[in-house]
Amino acid sequence: MQVPGSFEYERATGVEDAIALLDRLGDEARLVAGGHSLLPMMKLRLANPEYLIDINDLEGELGYITTERSRLRIGAMTRHRRLLESDELAAAFPLFRDAEKVIADPVVRNRGTIGGSLCQADPAEDLTTVCSVLDATCVVRGPGGRREIQMSEFLVGPYETALAHNEMLIEIVIPVHGHSSSAYAKVERRTGDWAVTAAGAAVTVEGGEIARAAVGLTAVHPDPSGLSDVADYLTGRPPSEEAFAQAGRMAAQACEPVADARGTVDYKRHLASELTIRTLRTAVDRVLRSDVEHEPTGEEA
Repeated sequence: MQVPGSFEYERATGVEDAIALLDRLGDEARLVAGGHSLLPMMKLRLANPEYLIDINDLEGELGYITTERSRLRIGAMTRHRRLLESDELAAAFPLFRDAEKVIADPVVRNRGTIGGSLCQADPAEDLTTVCSVLDATCVVRGPGGRREIQMSEFLVGPYETALAHNEMLIEIVIPVHGHSSSAYAKVERRTGDWAVTAAGAAVTVEGGEIARAAVGLTAVHPDPSGLSDVADYLTGRPPSEEAFAQAGRMAAQACEPVADARGTVDYKRHLASELTIRTLRTAVDRVLRSDVEHEPTGEEA
């Protein structure tokens, strides 16, 4: 039987209370919201916190999606189900809905949160790739106040973030760009499973050229500098199948997958290439379709 070790339980009444508890209880305290990542690790004794701080009562304070003129803000306690069902979020960043459709199952999506997903820092977790592709900023708060951490710096390594032990993630801020769209695609062995490989892409198209691009990979140990090279290659080029194919080849080389029960190294590299191509194609199609839909008619012009 898988049973977690003993621990003490606290229930936070607000953000400041949660931070105070983290500060007082020290390194062996962990926050828990949905618990679908932390609790299985505790059952396997891969995580053995002495204290669990329940922050579910903070959903009213940190469970929101707010669109502003040049950015979109997501509270860290926003549940996966709300991310999936938000038309406001899907209109700005379609890859969120793409990803949420293939995250686990309804039970997990009803309880799990975006903050929990990012703070778990699992290399096979979908939303870390989504937020990285969108150049998100993580807003954290601790006893010393508030600070902002770019997503590229928030993830320090597998299951490790830049958060201090007495800090908590408050919200995720994503810049909004005109003439932009995004897409996410995932291959999994069965519905709701961790990705064999997944890819995300975001593009801005202006004047018939790709003005901005970002590509991310999940579960294949991507090299950030290699993925940055993919973005540099695409920038300034007209969107085309030839450009997408080359970006796919570059993405396949910008990762170090590990052979396991989910597939061989060659198979995962092949998926990295094909999913990169697919997401770039879909993202560009979405931009062009959106531009056509918003084009003024003869009467409006």
